[in-house]
Amino acid sequence: MKRSLALYIPLVAVMAVLPLFLDSYWTDVLNNVGLYAILALSLNIILGHAGLFHMGHAAFYAMGAYTTAILNTTYHVPVLWLMPVSGLVAAVFAMVVARPIIHLRGDYLLIVTIGIVEITRIALINNVFGITGGANGIFGISRPSVFGFTIRKPQEFYYLIWIFAGLTVFFFHRLAHSRFGRALNYIKEDEVAAEGNGVDTGHYKLVAFTLGAFWAGMVGTIYATKMTIIAPESFSFWESVVFFTIVILGGSGSIRGVILGAFLIIGLPEIFRQFATARMLVFGAAMVAMMVFRPQGLLPPLPRRYATKSLKDGEASL
Repeated sequence: MKRSLALYIPLVAVMAVLPLFLDSYWTDVLNNVGLYAILALSLNIILGHAGLFHMGHAAFYAMGAYTTAILNTTYHVPVLWLMPVSGLVAAVFAMVVARPIIHLRGDYLLIVTIGIVEITRIALINNVFGITGGANGIFGISRPSVFGFTIRKPQEFYYLIWIFAGLTVFFFHRLAHSRFGRALNYIKEDEVAAEGNGVDTGHYKLVAFTLGAFWAGMVGTIYATKMTIIAPESFSFWESVVFFTIVILGGSGSIRGVILGAFLIIGLPEIFRQFATARMLVFGAAMVAMMVFRPQGLLPPLPRRYATKSLKDGEASL
């Protein structure tokens, strides 16, 4: 553990000084990489650890962003205070929509979650309850303020986003090695066997779904305050496809793989922007090659070893 931490210290030092050597454009590219990395990590707990094929993650991202936008522009609540509120709203929404469908598996769950994100987008366009601004969205969202200092520049957002990304990595790493993470791993490997050993699969899958939505909702707050304007097209089905692709490309269930996937999917295309007409063709060919030659992703999770312990009669251990 100490050795692995020592390996990350130089990387953290480079990330800390990187904005000093980059212009605003490339700093903003790194900001987008950080946002998508956090969103993909929140999907990773659902897809990578629980094995649930979820394509509607953009709906929870939208719930967080719109909660922040509505409460800030209407009631002038400071945006950073709204991060946990936006997460809770997204989590409650996820719990309500996931409870009746959480027993579905594979393609069936995939199709239903696609419907969730499309229904959410159409509801936002149709200005549901008269508070979402319709197709034009919501303008004039405030910038975040920390101890009286207002964050405006890309270099200032960089530290906000990547500090939150670091906290996300720490939290999900601890979660993956907890009793809860081991239960999700059992469910992903063999749900029937997990049920047979006393694991409440429905409960654990619902908690994973809700937790991922909570985190996506908080990222929605950062996105809304970074852009100061949000609209339904920012939360389309394509966004869910991008999150899904980052997890699969980097390595389902792997934190380091997901971060690498975010750099490749969000950051790398900016380098080849002058070849905009051809880059999507190259991107599609690379994805096909990945599925054929390395379906486990570029950086799959390391194999885990669980210590066994003696059990009392009739007691299941995770």
